[in-house]
Amino acid sequence: MKTGFEDAAREAAALSEQLHRHSHLYYVLDAPEIPDAEYDRLFQRLQALEAEYPELRTPDSPTQRVGGKPLEGFTKVRHKVPMLSIRTETDITPAGASAFDARVRRELGLAEDGPQVDYVCELKFDGLAINLRYENGVLVQAATRGDGEIGEEVTQNIRTVQQIPLRLHGEPSKVPAVVEVRGEIYMRRDDFESLNERQRQKIADGQKNEKVFVNPRNAAAGAVRQLDPAIAADRPLSFFAYGLGEVTPPEQGGPAFATQFEWLQQFGAWGFPVAQQTARARGALELIAFHETIGRQRDALPYDIDGVVYKVDSLELQRQLGFVSREPRWAVAHKYPAQEQLTQVLGIEVQVGRTGKLTPVAKLAPVFVGGVTVTNATLHNEDEARRKDVRVGDTVIVRRAGDVIPEVVGVVPESAQRPDSERGPVFTMPHKCPVCDSDAVREEGEVDYRCTGGLFCGAQRKEAILHYAQRRALDIEGLGDKLVEQMVDGSLIRTLPDLYKLGLVTLAGLDRMAEKSARNLIDALESSKKTTLPRFLFGLGIRHIGESTAKDLARHFGKLDAIMDATEEQLLEVNDVGPVVAQSLHTFFDQPHNREVVEQLRAAGVHWEESEPEARAPKPLAGKTFVLTGTLPTLSRDEAKDMLESAGAKVAGSVSKKTDYVVAGAEAGSKLEKAQSLSVAVIDEAGMLEILRNGL
Repeated sequence: MKTGFEDAAREAAALSEQLHRHSHLYYVLDAPEIPDAEYDRLFQRLQALEAEYPELRTPDSPTQRVGGKPLEGFTKVRHKVPMLSIRTETDITPAGASAFDARVRRELGLAEDGPQVDYVCELKFDGLAINLRYENGVLVQAATRGDGEIGEEVTQNIRTVQQIPLRLHGEPSKVPAVVEVRGEIYMRRDDFESLNERQRQKIADGQKNEKVFVNPRNAAAGAVRQLDPAIAADRPLSFFAYGLGEVTPPEQGGPAFATQFEWLQQFGAWGFPVAQQTARARGALELIAFHETIGRQRDALPYDIDGVVYKVDSLELQRQLGFVSREPRWAVAHKYPAQEQLTQVLGIEVQVGRTGKLTPVAKLAPVFVGGVTVTNATLHNEDEARRKDVRVGDTVIVRRAGDVIPEVVGVVPESAQRPDSERGPVFTMPHKCPVCDSDAVREEGEVDYRCTGGLFCGAQRKEAILHYAQRRALDIEGLGDKLVEQMVDGSLIRTLPDLYKLGLVTLAGLDRMAEKSARNLIDALESSKKTTLPRFLFGLGIRHIGESTAKDLARHFGKLDAIMDATEEQLLEVNDVGPVVAQSLHTFFDQPHNREVVEQLRAAGVHWEESEPEARAPKPLAGKTFVLTGTLPTLSRDEAKDMLESAGAKVAGSVSKKTDYVVAGAEAGSKLEKAQSLSVAVIDEAGMLEILRNGL
């Protein structure tokens, strides 16, 4: 029995060591060495050993991250070293860095031409500050900041955060008897979006006690302060280390460091994540450079920050500077312009985008947010507007990050709790386009409403013309973005048929259009009149009608009028046309505006050869999917695609398990590699032609 226990103890210790290592590689270094399934196997084996021998279940075991029993309340914790707040620099411009350096130099009695001060520059995370206490290298307590003197114990919840080591890495003999590591619990933006998506699904499933979170900080803070650790374990929390609390002094065996930066490096060696943007700086100019650099990177970071923090690097100089009003003189938080502010909704309008998408937009009382004055903010779609219950007159939180379109994050609770009689009506999307009065429809499975007047709607005019002129449609060479913008903004073109009314004098008078360029465009327009039915159909820009579907429709019906007059049931008989495509096509031609534009294009001389509907004989490659990659020796990509589609094959743009053949030419790249990894058949041009001649 004893031998069995000793063997289990050795195996459990080895498993625990492996799991700690692989967890650190995965969650902190983002460099996993084993598949998830193998990690799960090791984890389950350790669970089994601990179930058989409960005395093997130590506080630092990887199995203790899953959360324990719900707590009745939080125990108060007095911090041995107070968690003091840091002064905020009021000047949010880069000059605020110079002001801090000047104060430090003045407090240290340094002359203007004296030596520069060394600093550590860190990110100011928008999360929840936490104190982690380790005794003999093992996590024994985690506590919130509270009022700086007394916080709340949240150890069970913090154990669920995979980035926080339960046992410090490194030689046990080199770990101090006591060390408190301080840092920030936060939630990544992608994790926050995934969490809210799960919350929305729970609400849709009828779980009334669930809610959607306003921002990552609230979601992270709420998770840490859950009485049930299982709920915290379900939230995707992350951690960065940046500070120190109580620590065994050097004379008693603790680390003897001279700088703040050395401590940050030690945190990394113990297994904590430290933000990679952390840097050293010398003097005011380098502080300013750091502030500007992070300001440019801010919106691209995977998490929220609201500023940067400067700390005097030397621990001896920190002691000399000391504190004032319980704030350290040796550190400052230098913020950026706020990305969230409160304002009032004055109205809700619907805007139509270039592709016909209808978007509700809140008209706001002007508010300065994210460095600019904001008067409009998107509500995204009808579902989001209703979910957030945004109404006229509400006080709302508005967010703007960099160049991102401002959005309404949510309604301030006090405003949302007003009686309905004091609030505006619930938002409802109109069923007519506010620009052209065409039907606005929401397809099954879609969240957006779209205008169906694609050829007529003024909001979609530029997009419609550019799509019509592209190479795979009517192929009007020389008709690019800038020229289309000039012609539409100058009211030279209102609908597609107006293209064929343009004259040489008019075109030559446009910016950057000489007579030769104008003549070339006139010739290209004339050439475009002779086309094919698939190209014309594709050029109309009907939602869901790509090149392949346009070809299938042309082959099936033969004539445009037959397609325009077809019922949804008749459209469903076409190869690869499903309910969504059939509804979109039928709705498009059901709009009188669109039919009128088609007739005007015909009247302008746009024509093609029509044919009788194809025989319904089965095609040799029907149901087979091909992918083309690389340069073929004798055929262009389009020629090969046409040949395959004529034989009934589907030509896809990417390789998947459903791909039957990859046709590879010279300099084939990642598609060939993926085909080989999925064991998809790879052939060359000759092999493709052989299949086309003789079938499969």
